[in-house]
Amino acid sequence: MNDLDIKIKQKFPDESVYKIPKRYSVFNGKNLPSFIKDWLIKKYTDDTGDLDTNGLLNFLDKHIPQKDSAIKNRLRTHGEEVTILTRFIVEEDIQNNKLKFSIPDLGIKSNEGKIPDYIAKKNLELKDGEIWGVISLAYIPPEGKEKGVIELVNFKPFKPYKVDLEYYKQTRSEFSTTEWIDLLIRSMEYNPDGFISLNQKIQFLSRLLVFVEPRLNLIELAPKGTGKSYIFSNLSKFGWLISGGVVTRAKLFHDIQKQTNGIITMYDFVAMDEIQTIKFSDPDELKGALKSYLEAGTCTVANVRLSSLSGMILLGNIPLSGNKIPLSKKYFNSLPVFFKESALLDRFHGFIEGWQLPRIKEDLKANGYSLNVEYFSEILHTLRNVSDYSSIINELIEIPKNSDTRDTTAIIKLASAYLKLFFPNVSKPEDIDKTEFLNYCLNPAIEKRKIIRQQIHLIDSEFNNQIPDIKLQ
Repeated sequence: MNDLDIKIKQKFPDESVYKIPKRYSVFNGKNLPSFIKDWLIKKYTDDTGDLDTNGLLNFLDKHIPQKDSAIKNRLRTHGEEVTILTRFIVEEDIQNNKLKFSIPDLGIKSNEGKIPDYIAKKNLELKDGEIWGVISLAYIPPEGKEKGVIELVNFKPFKPYKVDLEYYKQTRSEFSTTEWIDLLIRSMEYNPDGFISLNQKIQFLSRLLVFVEPRLNLIELAPKGTGKSYIFSNLSKFGWLISGGVVTRAKLFHDIQKQTNGIITMYDFVAMDEIQTIKFSDPDELKGALKSYLEAGTCTVANVRLSSLSGMILLGNIPLSGNKIPLSKKYFNSLPVFFKESALLDRFHGFIEGWQLPRIKEDLKANGYSLNVEYFSEILHTLRNVSDYSSIINELIEIPKNSDTRDTTAIIKLASAYLKLFFPNVSKPEDIDKTEFLNYCLNPAIEKRKIIRQQIHLIDSEFNNQIPDIKLQ
């Protein structure tokens, strides 16, 4: 162990986990996100750091079934009550006055799964969308006109950590800024020693901005193999990744026929991966709703007015030269036609130059102590609700009176997100060194908004390519 390992273990004794890549081979064949894997590794590792592999394997076999586990047969034919830790999707059926669920990984469809009212009333977490939890299932045979169903008879949400945000903030003060940046990278399951510069680390950590700041909208274009999909699908149960397929207004915002809200109302962020392959149904009506939402966090579909704090990030590939520089100066050429409109693009706050990041190789895998991913994701989720950081930023900066409002809004939101990541312990402007604030928060925020502004100017000359000259007070 090195000095950072020792410090993480000492300062976060209950929230850290010792990661050795070969240990995670125990999950081969199991389709589990990182926040589940880390929790299990922690659960079956003793105080000396030894992993109880047999105990972990037994837990996996008993409580995390795979597609070939014949759950339906055990429930219906053998009358078993089965308890599992799983991902399931809840759906409110207004027309038939019932709450349904499905478990896609186990072949249980929404017309086969029922959540009784007494369970729903006891558990407010059981609402539309994807949920991870420990659930007990039982088969209810057909009776009269009622069809047979698989009933959810018990539920415990997967929340193994009670987050003490003040403890997290105070503990940040025990680390230098460079140590803290390395801790964050480790907690994303990567090895900070695999990055060639501090700027590259900050660029990589910029992917977490949508995790901590509500209604933050980003675009990242990068070559394949830089870990985009992995981060947005594995680190948090509070985000949703769309990878290819067809996107509709009903799926994103509101389904008029089913009278159900879309995914933008259910998650902290929605990531559209492989954006070049996604198709958009009824693009004009979808674009209208999207413009309204990206601008103000609200939109109206039919007679339904929706509001949400969810952010959005577009993830796509971009062709590069042999020197790893984009072949075209017009980055937005790599976006689908749907997004090639200046007024829509202007509603995105920042741009991440993903081609500056390293390709994921074995030496980039985390090896040592880090924060448990489940704990880390809960912290990021909790930080979203803290509004103090933007107030601190407003006291630290000076905004010219003729500044474009979208630019200043974007820069403040981006700087607030960086402040939450790097300096969560700050509670007033005097708590932070102004040079560090400039280098780690304000300058990166300005640069990311500047790219958006310049790229829009390249496709629409009516848009100015200059951003406000925002300075420290």
